[in-house]
Amino acid sequence: MRQPATSRSIRRILGPFVVGPVVAVIAIVGAHVSPSVSSAPRFDGSPHLAPGGGAATARWQAPAVREDRRHAAPGAPAAPQAGVSEEDGVLPEGVTAFDEQHAGVARLDPALLAALRDAATAAAADGVEIDVNSGWRSAAYQDRLLREAVSTYGTAANAARWVATPATSPHVSGHAVDIGPAGATAWLAAHGASWGLCRIYRNEPWHFELRPTAIDRGCPRLYADPTRDPRMTP
Repeated sequence: MRQPATSRSIRRILGPFVVGPVVAVIAIVGAHVSPSVSSAPRFDGSPHLAPGGGAATARWQAPAVREDRRHAAPGAPAAPQAGVSEEDGVLPEGVTAFDEQHAGVARLDPALLAALRDAATAAAADGVEIDVNSGWRSAAYQDRLLREAVSTYGTAANAARWVATPATSPHVSGHAVDIGPAGATAWLAAHGASWGLCRIYRNEPWHFELRPTAIDRGCPRLYADPTRDPRMTP
């Protein structure tokens, strides 16, 4: 049955106003339902070597951690201290195991230094730079760090969790290094046993010492902090 002329006229008049909003609604819904290309995860196809495994030709991917290149613990201050100098073992930023013009590197135990250099060379092949934030220290430098730690933490007992005395510190004897940044500490924790380099304290992920037996047996169990280390008792 044919519609009256009046009805057809009304449809012609209202048509654009009805269709337009419907199209707009569809467009809005589609924008919310369709995934955004820019927000979708992307894979670049490059292989990554997770700590402890993976293909030998893959590059190890350091943890995504933003930090200063030097850690803030009192054991390796970020700036030279008043009353001590590079002759006491203070190191500027960016020093590596190959920078033996610095006393803090040159006066390390030769076996430790050789192992650290070998590890640093392997790390570089994985795109990781190992910085030496602190190495050998004079007794005067260690004593200053200890006094500063007592001031910071309130008591000698609390300070001892972070800084040893000059008589017991492996830094003073040249048998310890503090490294950075975080990607380097993670890499060395994962691979360092291959050269006998081990973390010693759970609360100091940057502190490494040489344990030659680790090459065959793996690194020893961590002490919670230096106060649990029997060497710290004179």
